Amino acid sequence: MKSYGITDIGKKRKINQDYLFFSDEPVGCFPNLYIVADGMGGHKAGDKASSYSVKRFVELAGKAEKEVPFLVMEKLLDQVNREVYQLSQKEEKYEGMGTTFVAATVVDQVVYVMNVGDSRLYYYDGSLRQVTMDHSLVEELVRAGELGRMESRHHPQKNIITKAVGVADEIQPDFFMLDMGKGQKILLCSDGLSNMVDDDKLEEIMAESGEVEELAKKCIEEALFYGGLDNIAVVIAQCENGR
Repeated sequence: MKSYGITDIGKKRKINQDYLFFSDEPVGCFPNLYIVADGMGGHKAGDKASSYSVKRFVELAGKAEKEVPFLVMEKLLDQVNREVYQLSQKEEKYEGMGTTFVAATVVDQVVYVMNVGDSRLYYYDGSLRQVTMDHSLVEELVRAGELGRMESRHHPQKNIITKAVGVADEIQPDFFMLDMGKGQKILLCSDGLSNMVDDDKLEEIMAESGEVEELAKKCIEEALFYGGLDNIAVVIAQCENGR
């Protein structure tokens, strides 16, 4: 695997509440690991929730025993969720904080994906498709047939998420699994990218032949070009030589 991650505060926010991690080398029981988190809450709470969740997940992963990837991911996120929730209950400045969380690891050319909230993972194999499903009010309306997909992109309540790490003492993430071959890519991102740049444009970027670093930076540039209304986080990983 070959990856690169980058985050940008955007043009409107005063604090960057997005946080990411990427490693092509083993992280404990995982042969590689890629994470994007988008915090929510008050002045200090959002960035605390996202940074703490990612750092703590990585720390716990380094000590975890090898199991089926989904089992490990679920156990680690459960512990992280409890810790973030406890922090929010103990300290007033962290009250109400939470974070989205999308993570992936690639084991023997199989991508294991876990997500909570509306940060996304896309898969590119010549065409781009969204793998994760947003845990958001607008997405629920779309699934119920009460709102069209195109209308959802500009809905005034688009940023209301229905699940987040740290807002309750229990968490139920979604899990996805897909095959990944040589040259194929995954894109993890916060809604600062997906709300600003449509899927057709993201597909154009992912189709380019440049290094993953160039493609990730191009994603940031496009999000800023189209307004940069939120923090932006991007991780792109590509399968090399069938690994």
